[in-house]
Amino acid sequence: MCPCIGYSNPKICYSSPQSPFWRLNGLSEEDVNSIMARTVCAKSAFELWGHGRTHIELRTSLLKYPTENMSPFLQKDSTYKINVYTFNKTLEFEDRIKKIDAMEYLSFEGRVNLRNPKHIFCLLEDYGTDPNDIPDEPLYIYFGRWIADGQRELIRSHSVKNRHFIGNTSMDAGLSFIMANHARVKAYDLVYDPFVGTGSLLVACSHFGAYVCGTDIDYNTIHGIGKASRKNQKWRGPDENIRANLRQYGSEKLYVDVLVSDASKPIWRDGVLFDAIITDPPYGIRESTRRTGSQKECVNSVKPSEDYVGDSHVPVSMAYHLSDIFTDLLNFSAHHLVIGGRLVYWLPIYRPEYCEEMVPLNACLRLVSNCEQTLSSHTSRRLITMEKIKEPEETDALAHLSDLHFSPYQGHNAFREKYFSGESFTILHIQIESTQEH
Repeated sequence: MCPCIGYSNPKICYSSPQSPFWRLNGLSEEDVNSIMARTVCAKSAFELWGHGRTHIELRTSLLKYPTENMSPFLQKDSTYKINVYTFNKTLEFEDRIKKIDAMEYLSFEGRVNLRNPKHIFCLLEDYGTDPNDIPDEPLYIYFGRWIADGQRELIRSHSVKNRHFIGNTSMDAGLSFIMANHARVKAYDLVYDPFVGTGSLLVACSHFGAYVCGTDIDYNTIHGIGKASRKNQKWRGPDENIRANLRQYGSEKLYVDVLVSDASKPIWRDGVLFDAIITDPPYGIRESTRRTGSQKECVNSVKPSEDYVGDSHVPVSMAYHLSDIFTDLLNFSAHHLVIGGRLVYWLPIYRPEYCEEMVPLNACLRLVSNCEQTLSSHTSRRLITMEKIKEPEETDALAHLSDLHFSPYQGHNAFREKYFSGESFTILHIQIESTQEH
């Protein structure tokens, strides 16, 4: 995923499509700093001074770099250090020193300061992506001035492994921050998650200063009671809840509230309310897709009990088709997002059937990005980002996912059945190959 969302299409170059190093043109240093202050995808950013396939090519490239661009960082009164970073290979300390000494052709006039230098320079060597075939010499080499580090430390500090309250489907910390960035969450925004679960997305959004709230149909999850998801723990403790998660990360003051509510029957008043809606709807794999209904709605599909005498005020649990989930989600976002507000959600897909037309659309929402996370050989999920461009009108038609493109979402457990049929096919295929080999 490109970390440059919100910037004017910087030109991206790679030494190869699989390279972990990206060369971006068209961004100012201010742009780079603002990106790196948010992204968990990028490790570090550098001002590129030279590059090449060999150290000879690197030297030629560096000597061509404009002197006026170098000189402000090479003054006598400055301090500096040079780091050597390698990808897919570990170098001995002595080898790193040799590589630094070999760059004596650069006219550094300042003093070396390894603890607190004013400027940091880096030699970056790319040894490919195959750990079983590491070349003796790097495939590509870069040299430049360090500008900023990304926020990858957030993935460790907010790891679900160390979180106070978790569930079976708690969103990975890295993905949660990516979703918050896609939604452009900022301080004082109001962010809503209609399938809040254990609140992983609220944790990520509150980190950026947003006020957060959510709803979920699962009473036990909202109230933090019932069976625990942790190993060697049978029941949840008295303070295992979403509010406690935000307290763990020092953002409890940004917690608005979470409510038990059915996403198919919104409880909110009419009008715009939210700056962003970020969610991960249930797919029917680890969490069931359910909504509330009445006995009247169930009469035609479920046989009433023997003592049933009429309508009941007690709600019953009913199937909530994925097609209806996405239709309701887009419709709700069209009515309750501010103009320019973003909807970010995961769309599960069965890869053999996927086409771009399967992404549900709404006349009030513009599709911003569509990124894939592969789950298996036959399934994946798409991170869909949409932005509200206008208020809804009576004439606006909502895509109801009713044609053949949307068969994975038609009917209760439709995607679940395809998911597990694909699993069964894969296992059978492996068994057949194994039998043939013997």
